[in-house]
Amino acid sequence: MIKIKIFNVSHLMTNCCYLKDEQTGKTAVVDPGDKSSELIEEIKNDGGKLEYVMLTHGHYDHISFAKQLADRFGAKIITGENNSEFLKKPEYNLSIYHGEPLPAFSADILLKDGDTFSLGNTEIKYITSPGHTSGCGCYIFDNTVICGDTLFCESYGRTDLPTGDEKILIQSLLKLKNLKGDYKIIPGHGELTTLEHERNYNPLMRRL
Repeated sequence: MIKIKIFNVSHLMTNCCYLKDEQTGKTAVVDPGDKSSELIEEIKNDGGKLEYVMLTHGHYDHISFAKQLADRFGAKIITGENNSEFLKKPEYNLSIYHGEPLPAFSADILLKDGDTFSLGNTEIKYITSPGHTSGCGCYIFDNTVICGDTLFCESYGRTDLPTGDEKILIQSLLKLKNLKGDYKIIPGHGELTTLEHERNYNPLMRRL
């Protein structure tokens, strides 16, 4: 079982998740879009070692502090294989349009749709969910889905940015809708929701 603590980072208030496997104490961070002193202090208090920096997709507000965080705490960067080019291209990760282009970096582990890995004793499944970008994906564990900017509370990711595609996003939302059972949904921004709530009240998901 994984304990989750959310830090809002970047001027876009990205939901950066700090994960801790309760049995082993192993930790990971999802989508560090900017430096957070509070997050760094939390990591230090838990022993100063990270297993992974996990990325849902490659926009600057989700990846800007990934390389620094991984280097500082000895973590491996993990993301979907279709997200790798976003880590290298400022015009894809949009950092070129928001101040300073991010230096290119690479992930240590690239995942395919359906791949699993472990944080301590907890298995995490990765599924692709393109549409907002071609590199979007979700992490599923326990009763939780961390879905980046694919799905929001009663909304969904925009598709008018590089590699976005509305038709593909619709298929990704259908993929999430068809997951068996209910899940807590942690989107990339905004309030948390549940999959059942989105099945009933999300305007696009309801039509699928």
